[in-house]
Amino acid sequence: MKEITVQEVVEKMENNEVLNMIDVREVEEVRGGHIDGIVNIPLGLLEFRMNELDKKKEYIMICRSGGRSGQATAFLQEWGFDVTNMTGGMMAWEEEQNK
Repeated sequence: MKEITVQEVVEKMENNEVLNMIDVREVEEVRGGHIDGIVNIPLGLLEFRMNELDKKKEYIMICRSGGRSGQATAFLQEWGFDVTNMTGGMMAWEEEQNK
């Protein structure tokens, strides 16, 4: 499974790279704070909404701590998607933002 750190995501954003980020947390969790530009597809709905994704694009999967996004990454990889798990999830993101 491919992984990316929060610091690498921040770097890519600072370099104005186009990132396709999918947050697999529940809607209520996302309302509490998220990365600008994410698409929210709760993990439980991913199987039903993966038709919205493009196999020609790269996706970064995000959740609270990296567990659910890891599951989503493994699932989408099985279906031929180019996906990378953001290690540490939003907990690591918030820690990085508060430095």
